[in-house]
Amino acid sequence: MKPIAIFRHSPGEGPGYFATFLERHGIPTQLICIDAGELPPTTLEGFSGLCFMGGPMSVNDDLPWLPPLFELIRRAVSADIPVIGHCLGGQLMSKALGGTVTKNSVKEIGWGQVAVTDPAARDWLGDIESFEAFHWHGETFSIPAGATRILKSAYCENQAFIMGPHLGMQCHVEMTEAMIRLWCRQWADECAAASASVLTPAQMNERIEERLTAMRVAADQLYTRWIAELK
Repeated sequence: MKPIAIFRHSPGEGPGYFATFLERHGIPTQLICIDAGELPPTTLEGFSGLCFMGGPMSVNDDLPWLPPLFELIRRAVSADIPVIGHCLGGQLMSKALGGTVTKNSVKEIGWGQVAVTDPAARDWLGDIESFEAFHWHGETFSIPAGATRILKSAYCENQAFIMGPHLGMQCHVEMTEAMIRLWCRQWADECAAASASVLTPAQMNERIEERLTAMRVAADQLYTRWIAELK
């Protein structure tokens, strides 16, 4: 099988558990480090799927690598090459497909429940009706025309959408313990004061292994459905 192109936009926001899942299933990957100045590929040849990770920037920023990524996503969708996005990656997908990315009503940081919003989610999540996901965002995407919203949270109406073989997520189901601890150090001022939608680092690290294990049940369901469309 041809590799999955994984786009990293920030050094601390790599593929995490997604890479572990793909390795377990014998699926090769190619990491493209946008944060290190690597240019997006100009062709989809050689890739069986595209994965876009998170990042602290906005898809509305004036960054030279954003337009080529939007175009790559549109071409992949037109060619039925599966695309998956995590947080910023989901926002990239939404904007590329005609949606908008705007400021969320509040920052959503830390652990929080997401709930199924549409019966179409059953194909991706089986019998799971809700699960505790990890969040770290201040913006939110709209659902592109032709896509179906499948998840929401108390603080963000659009947590995930599907469009054929494609999955865009606002939440982070790819997290590892090391990533959570790193983000808490890197962006400590964002989560210094607790609120209903923002947890402190101490709160985020409570029962971390238990929470990660539970979230991976949902991640496995989502990722298994996504790789089923790879050719």
